[in-house]
Amino acid sequence: MADDKKENGKGKKPRKPTALKRDEQSLKRNLRNRSFKSKVTTAVRVFEDSVTKKDATGAKAKLSDVYSLMDKGVKKGIYKMNKANRVKSRLNAKAKQISA
Repeated sequence: MADDKKENGKGKKPRKPTALKRDEQSLKRNLRNRSFKSKVTTAVRVFEDSVTKKDATGAKAKLSDVYSLMDKGVKKGIYKMNKANRVKSRLNAKAKQISA
């Protein structure tokens, strides 16, 4: 009889312990961050390919894409400011080598 009353609970969600909820949230965030980081690494790889081909105009456009992605990553908290600045500085140095 008591079991029947529990099942007719008007569609209430069962309560979750906070630790389980935090675990689910961290998994979602982890997946989102990993996919964003893979976009960044792909953009960096495309930029480096254009540098090896000595395509100055293409490299400039690709560098702009990498800058944009890195800045968005800092804004979202995926990357720290120093890492983004370091990556951008190194890529800019590579871009200057082919344009000089």
